[in-house]
Amino acid sequence: MPAPPPALPRARRIGIASGHAGRLRWPRGLLRSAGLRFAGLYAALFGLSALALVLFLWWDTAALLDRQVDAAIRADAQGLNERWESGGLPALILTIRERLAENIDDDAIYMLVDNTGRRLAGNLDRWPPGITTDDDWYEMPIVRDRVRSLARVHNFALPGGFHLLVGRDVEARVKLRRILTDAMLWAVLVVAGLGGLGAFLVRSVLRGMLADISRTTAAIGAGDLTRRVRLSGRGDEFDRLAETINDMLERISRLMEGVRAVSNAIAHDLRTPITRARTRLEDALAHADAAADLRAAIERAEADLDGIVAVFQAILRIAEIEAGARRSAFSPFDLVPVLGDLAELYGAVAEERGLTFIFRSPAALMLFGDRDMIQQAVANLLDNALKFSPPQGEIRLLAESQGRIVRITVTDQGPGIPEAERARVTERFYRGESARTTPGSGLGLALALAVAQLHDGTLTLTDNAPGLAATLNLPGQED
Repeated sequence: MPAPPPALPRARRIGIASGHAGRLRWPRGLLRSAGLRFAGLYAALFGLSALALVLFLWWDTAALLDRQVDAAIRADAQGLNERWESGGLPALILTIRERLAENIDDDAIYMLVDNTGRRLAGNLDRWPPGITTDDDWYEMPIVRDRVRSLARVHNFALPGGFHLLVGRDVEARVKLRRILTDAMLWAVLVVAGLGGLGAFLVRSVLRGMLADISRTTAAIGAGDLTRRVRLSGRGDEFDRLAETINDMLERISRLMEGVRAVSNAIAHDLRTPITRARTRLEDALAHADAAADLRAAIERAEADLDGIVAVFQAILRIAEIEAGARRSAFSPFDLVPVLGDLAELYGAVAEERGLTFIFRSPAALMLFGDRDMIQQAVANLLDNALKFSPPQGEIRLLAESQGRIVRITVTDQGPGIPEAERARVTERFYRGESARTTPGSGLGLALALAVAQLHDGTLTLTDNAPGLAATLNLPGQED
């Protein structure tokens, strides 16, 4: 007898009735809620993953039951075939009767007929209609002991026109499959309920966490720059978001304060030269007797206005640097010749004032940046050193390389800057107590700091005992 062919997969159709629901009117704000979208996404992912798991378990269990039935039928048929080959028809009939007598589960199905269809052995009263193809699998309803059931059978053709039907009653397995299907449907309902509950909780959590951010930003928009987002203390992503927002608000507050301070400083520092220029022009207009007197008054007023223009140019340059617009001019250059030119210029000025100027640097210091901006920053530091140095004092311009950091230090022996004021002297127009009587606009250190930050560096102010040490720390050019 040829080996039975493998079982063919059976296609199953599952009908799902769809009902018609009436249209629901959802609140417009609810449909636009980001929390609802996140919650819906969570519920969908949760439901799909749980449904996929349930479907896999159902399919694997059902397939396992089918494989077990097919394996039992094949093993049974193989044993009967061996009996047929060894003992012929009488041995086969005897074996079928023995197996029916020993079948404790009462699920075995046998039917042996001759070439006329006459029943020779088995527990079916007649050959089932519709089974006509040899070596094929069938799943069909049967009646056993006046009870309808479902059987899975395999038809084998034997020599001499005999036909053998071997199968199993699978009604119990069908009932088990229905139980699994019902359990799966209940599991889907439970998953849908848990997904909905989880979505509601996620939406509530997101709504609560974002509500404080919304209230804070609304208060900031209304002009209350003191409001900040509360932290939960858990250190999670929402706390990090709150910290980022608070840092941004703190920076905005500082910028607004800086704008107010700059506006007040401009109004205060420019009022005097503008008033002085106007007074000189009015005095010249009223009292100048000669063209020379009028020209002198105009020249003095022009000098005052040039000072005002210089202040505005410095402000615009700082704004340009802070905006990063000068990065397009970055290129590699050697810093030593730049410092050498500054040392030559300011050394001559220091000598005229009776000051000692010392310049030290290595043979070469390569930087990648804006040559003119760095030169301007160092020049501002040297201007301050000259301005505040006492007679017979000493000014040093030192440059060195420490690893990948290039340090440019300018020191003087003047009054220095108290430690309490060092954090503010780099603000625009800020002038400490020791600088109020000296000429200047209070923009030199602000410009130097802006240049340092443009080059991803820093400006540090330390005590020189006596005097001040101002250091530009700039990243050197990588090899």
